[in-house]
Amino acid sequence: MLPAAAIATPPQQYVLVDLATPYATFWAETRGLATPERVAAFKSRFNVLLPGFFTAQRVGWMSDAEYDAAIARSLENFPAIREKFAAATSAIAKLLAPAHESFTKSFPDLRPIGPIYIVHSLGEFDGGTRPVSGVNRVMFGADVIARLHDFPDERPFFHHELFHVYHAQFFEECEQAWCPLWMEGLAVLAAKRLNPAATDVELLLSSPRPIRPDVDRDRKQAVCAVSARLDSTAPADYATLFSNGQVPAELPPRFGYYVGYLVANEAAKKQSLIHLAHLDNAAARGVVNAALDRLASCNSFSP
Repeated sequence: MLPAAAIATPPQQYVLVDLATPYATFWAETRGLATPERVAAFKSRFNVLLPGFFTAQRVGWMSDAEYDAAIARSLENFPAIREKFAAATSAIAKLLAPAHESFTKSFPDLRPIGPIYIVHSLGEFDGGTRPVSGVNRVMFGADVIARLHDFPDERPFFHHELFHVYHAQFFEECEQAWCPLWMEGLAVLAAKRLNPAATDVELLLSSPRPIRPDVDRDRKQAVCAVSARLDSTAPADYATLFSNGQVPAELPPRFGYYVGYLVANEAAKKQSLIHLAHLDNAAARGVVNAALDRLASCNSFSP
């Protein structure tokens, strides 16, 4: 029998770091400060807790003044979400562990994740990966969850974000539009496979309005609008597909998420979800092209 010191122990899968509760404490402690002093105090305190994160430089598209204004707005608007913010913080801590456990049953080769952060994101995100000290880390924005997640079951959301971490083990993110199409589509499909009863609201396919019915009404238009932008690196095309950019007539904002799901679902008719997640970029691009071709013929389409 090996001595105790020689017995290998499995690595810790993740460590949850709660920086949302310190935000609420900071808000209460600094209510008497004038806004400029309060913003400066926020940056001073949270740069110690999460160096380099709460900065305009990390975001990349905001000036220092604009980022300071975002901090000020978050503090001003916090009373309206304070109770839901605390509930979201508590729910993440409570529900992430069972979501992780159920995820690894289907994807047992998920590597240890490291720290997972709960933050006030200043309105930036509900979940995703962001750089922390040069390393992409999983983060949950309790403020956006409190504001937008008006549904009972958060497991599909957690599974979606965990799948992104898993997928990144094999697939390299790129700036061309086909990459987020593939990444988001597989994540939505994984969330649906792990939660067969999940609604479109729980799959995040209903914000700012339901996506599925408008796409299904004219699926060819949606598929071909995506196909025409696959190689684009233009921010406007990314916004058209995945954010709040200008969209073709009759299509909803963020319709790329649902088309990505259709692409992933089509691909999964022939290959397992694990196999698809393991594809490198060159192989994945071929699968995306083939799935889009099966979904619609776009030879005569003009975006």
